[in-house]
Amino acid sequence: MYPKRTSLSVLNAIERRVSAWKRPGPVFARDDSAGTDNTPSEAISILIVEDDYLVAIQMETALVEAGLESAGIATTAEEAIELAASQHPALAVIDIRLASARDGIDAAIVLLREHGIRSIFATAHHDVHTQSRAAPASPLGWLQKPYSMESLVRVVRKALKGLADRTQ
Repeated sequence: MYPKRTSLSVLNAIERRVSAWKRPGPVFARDDSAGTDNTPSEAISILIVEDDYLVAIQMETALVEAGLESAGIATTAEEAIELAASQHPALAVIDIRLASARDGIDAAIVLLREHGIRSIFATAHHDVHTQSRAAPASPLGWLQKPYSMESLVRVVRKALKGLADRTQ
């Protein structure tokens, strides 16, 4: 009588296959067209680690519309580590509670230690204990759920600017 429910990992695999077909092209901002060279700079990719499929798709859409590139969506810490190794994102936006034994804090620590990838935590869990447990991941920010997609883009841009300022 009711339709069969599909697991998040199956939906995630389908999304990866579909997104490979329709990867967004380069996005030109108004100031990109001012010079003589109209080629866009290399897109900055962001890894999304979120086990709520609809929220993850919303996040990905908002970031792509803001001119960033998605390095993919991971629903578990293990998927996040695998995607980071293959896609080399500039930054990860991570929910702390994930659909696996390991949580987002574990993933963020491994991403920093093994790949040098910094994180922003987008979560409802931001108490003092959680923040102290996440300190070894050196998060670039905390985004408290529920949040708007505009605030997500704003926090990601601020974090990317902070990373760029440190490398200069």
